[in-house]
Amino acid sequence: MGKRSSLQVLMVLGISLVAVSAANAGEMFVTPSFNYIDDDPKRAADDVTGGQIGVGWKLSPRVTVEGVAGYAVMTGYVDVDVAELSANVLFSLGPDTRLSPYVLAGTGIMKTYSAAVENETSALANLGIGVMYGFGEGPLSLRLEWRTRFELFNAITYTDQITSLALQYTFGKAAYVMPIPEPVERDSDRDGVLEKSDVCQTTPAGQSVNSRGCPLDSDGDSVADDLDSCLNSPRGAIVDATGCEPDNDHDSVPNHIDQCPVTSAGARVDSKGCEIRAVIELSGVSFESNSDQLLPGAESVIIDAAATLRLNQDFIVEVAGHTDSSGADGYNLMLSKSRANTVLNYLITYGANPANLTSRGYGEAEPIADNTTAEGRVANRRVELRILNR
Repeated sequence: MGKRSSLQVLMVLGISLVAVSAANAGEMFVTPSFNYIDDDPKRAADDVTGGQIGVGWKLSPRVTVEGVAGYAVMTGYVDVDVAELSANVLFSLGPDTRLSPYVLAGTGIMKTYSAAVENETSALANLGIGVMYGFGEGPLSLRLEWRTRFELFNAITYTDQITSLALQYTFGKAAYVMPIPEPVERDSDRDGVLEKSDVCQTTPAGQSVNSRGCPLDSDGDSVADDLDSCLNSPRGAIVDATGCEPDNDHDSVPNHIDQCPVTSAGARVDSKGCEIRAVIELSGVSFESNSDQLLPGAESVIIDAAATLRLNQDFIVEVAGHTDSSGADGYNLMLSKSRANTVLNYLITYGANPANLTSRGYGEAEPIADNTTAEGRVANRRVELRILNR
């Protein structure tokens, strides 16, 4: 077989390897290489350089197959053209990272041609190691490889040492592009809420804010909690700069509900802002005859009285119960005590401090109206609050 025919066969086999690789769905690559060949001393030839091209397919992250076609000219007593075609399996020794060592093994054929000696075709085997260095996430990698090539089944067995430096291009991988840094999300007022979500971007330093970056305002009165002296203002209430409803006489009763707006300084007032007397008459709290059951309308009066006691937490209060003159004295005394207890329990229900409350029944001993009339008897069936420490 002539030199031209040998090269044609090698080209056909190389093209076939490319076709086989391309027919698979795996990751395919091409690898042109520069070779330095330290040939077997038995060849009586000088060390030479040559080249090869490989086409491969990645079966898995660890296993790759590669077809290689190489060519070199050995010089010595005679010049010999050497062409080889081999198929190798590469096995990665580590994870698929930028720097990946591997081992290889393979087999193939080698053709030698010379004008001075007989042409030969022989089998070969490859064993070697290498390392792959990837340039980022792009398609290019650098390969450095050392392998031993064994020429087999000849009268003389030759063993050549081949060192290769290759540039590998992997098809289907995008060129490496320097990643664009993520934009830095800013928080100019340093309130812990990023500007893209911050509705109030000029919050003062140290201000407590909500999820929208605005000052906390628990009662919704437009005064930030940090500046609000009255954190529980009713919804819709008009407040001053301190977050409190205006209270001109400073009796803790806001102007809009204060029925005595000019109470003297230090006066103890009820829930309407009026000064409290020693006895708080619960006008409207009356009972059914011969019973401790409240008549309609009485409960709202007790609710108002409980508000007064909440304003004056230090008051010690006696809940005094009274009856009309109907019935025996002993029975009326017991009934008046029961009526006092009814009111006391309602006061506790609506927030009065039970530790400051006592109850007492006075029976019919302290009438405020004429027991000979129906209207008078209704008025006498009553309960009043006596401030004991005023």
